[in-house]
Amino acid sequence: MPLLPPIGAEIPCSMLAINSPLKIRDSLVTVDFRGGIKHRVDVNPNDPINSVRMRTVGFKISAELPSANGDGAGTITIEQNDVDVDPQSLLRIAQSFPPKYESTMILPFTMVIEQPDNGDEPMILTRKDPAKLIGHLTQYPPKGDLYQLQSPVELVDLENPDITVATLQKLPVKIGGL
Repeated sequence: MPLLPPIGAEIPCSMLAINSPLKIRDSLVTVDFRGGIKHRVDVNPNDPINSVRMRTVGFKISAELPSANGDGAGTITIEQNDVDVDPQSLLRIAQSFPPKYESTMILPFTMVIEQPDNGDEPMILTRKDPAKLIGHLTQYPPKGDLYQLQSPVELVDLENPDITVATLQKLPVKIGGL
């Protein structure tokens, strides 16, 4: 039985990240992201036997922003912002028996923060560096396995790329099987 998914397969997975700390300017909020991601399996020319590249063909998660009085103060949406032309995400066999995988997702995205209560226009932010989620799996596709951000993701306004507006400090996301 092949350990890797077939080339060309499209694999949709649900995503759930509870208690994700996000710093917006000077305030820290904790939000729950829900959504999903879909990958298309590509050949990895560097190691075609033990790994495949995963091209992101759909990615979107969103969360409600908490407010002081308990009703929703807005939303945060993280969404794929571009065609994944050079897929860097990788699924690698770390061990054949019992099967163990290392899954690295490189996520190209923009974050939209909408806070209609304060009358501001939505903030559209992009990441300074790629977001890298890493999961250690015993099966693929994942079934509720935990992925972690390799490092915090700083987000900037396209018009002021030198100023970090928000930082996604952690994204403890369970992927698949939810």
